[in-house]
Amino acid sequence: MTETVMETESIGRKAGRGLGWGLLGNGVMKIGSFATSLVLARLLVPHDFGVYAVALAAMQFVIHVNDVGLIPATIQWRGKLEEMAPTAATLAAFFSFVIYAGFWFAAPSFAQLSGVPEATTVIRLYTATILIDGITAVRSAYLLRTFQQRRYVTANAAGVVTNAVVGIGLALAHAGPMALVGGQLASTVTTGVLVMIWAGLPIRVGVDWAIARKLLVFGVPLAASLGVESILEQSDKVIVGRMEGAGVLGFYLLAVSISSWAPGLIGGAIRFVALPGFARLSERDDESLSRGVTSSLPLLVLGMVPIAVLIAVLAVPTISFLYGAKWLPAAEPLRWLMILMVVRMVTGLCMDILMSTGATKWTLLINVGWVAIAIPALWYGTKAGGAEGAAIANAVVGVLVAIPLAGFALHRVGVRLGPMSRRMVRPLFAGAVAGAVAFLLDQALHGFNAFIQLAIAGTAGLVVYLGTAIPRSDLRLWIAAARRKPDAAPAGSASRRELAPDNQ
Repeated sequence: MTETVMETESIGRKAGRGLGWGLLGNGVMKIGSFATSLVLARLLVPHDFGVYAVALAAMQFVIHVNDVGLIPATIQWRGKLEEMAPTAATLAAFFSFVIYAGFWFAAPSFAQLSGVPEATTVIRLYTATILIDGITAVRSAYLLRTFQQRRYVTANAAGVVTNAVVGIGLALAHAGPMALVGGQLASTVTTGVLVMIWAGLPIRVGVDWAIARKLLVFGVPLAASLGVESILEQSDKVIVGRMEGAGVLGFYLLAVSISSWAPGLIGGAIRFVALPGFARLSERDDESLSRGVTSSLPLLVLGMVPIAVLIAVLAVPTISFLYGAKWLPAAEPLRWLMILMVVRMVTGLCMDILMSTGATKWTLLINVGWVAIAIPALWYGTKAGGAEGAAIANAVVGVLVAIPLAGFALHRVGVRLGPMSRRMVRPLFAGAVAGAVAFLLDQALHGFNAFIQLAIAGTAGLVVYLGTAIPRSDLRLWIAAARRKPDAAPAGSASRRELAPDNQ
């Protein structure tokens, strides 16, 4: 019993350090990416972003399936990594090359389907990133599995710097959408080289078919699930591009980009440690996993709600201040995409939890059910309301279909949902109150400078949210914990303190 508590505590410490590095690294990367996007938005036009959006949709699809689920399979591998690494690395590289070759020939048809035939060359260049991803897949998984998030996020941060230098340079050279793609490709190369060096695994080629079968039994359903998830995430861009053209798609892509700020910063850091952390907890028992989920998901909702509400309410001044008046048509879809952002953050963590237990078939079923409703809804929404209609359809289907499916899947793998659901009521109510306050102040300040609107309405909304969402007793505990010296408590007491609230 003592060994189990100590080992669980050790996992918690490693995951905590990994989360800390993930948040720091993601903060630096998001600031760098944000600054780069601001410059590129000033240098390029919406049509360039529309062409890039088609290439992005293609790349996001192939990169979800190119390694056939071998990165998460490596992270959760129950055995010696050295025994399976050559097989996993060989399979990941092989499938990446095969998929890239296939998509090279499919690029013209995909561009035509998206209503932007001039995107063919851009698609072929951008999807080349999967070749690098396939070669480095197992090394990336090794860094995450061993909680070396510091090195992983540093490699990604170096990629962000490379993206800025190359992307802005190409934009100044009037490369159009190639500026966006060239920067991203150069970023992937930089990150891949550093991951290969820092992982330190020997380069060995070969396939042990017994290991391969185990990897593929786990990975193929997951790859299929991620492929369906990618179709779900990218189908709106294809539909909007086909029905509205590259210009409107450019506005929609900017709204999507803004709505991804929080997932990229907070969600990315959480997912760096969620899969290995929950995988270790699931090895103990269902109760340990259930306690971990009950603690994690409500905290995620607590952090995401104010971001979603305040950006949605203040969409117009946000876009006007950051990108300029020419991008204001992106404001209306942005309001609805912030709801979708929360849905995807919650379901993304649910997917990690399911993967950690080996229940990859459930991830596939969730995504299949989601996409089966979403694509017809997106087609109808875009036809009725353009880019805003697509965003509304996405948000409604996410809330009414995706969240219930994810909750049902968690219940089936033994996670207790009752305590978790009760802890989410207060943040949701606080979000509604904060949104109302920010909206009223924004209306009162109409005609003022966009920065003034954001500063006053945003700050007031955030203060109201924090005062409403966080009980005073919890706030006092958090302040006391922050002030407590690390060596002030006797050995072993930290784990008991962490477990106590979950037992109440």
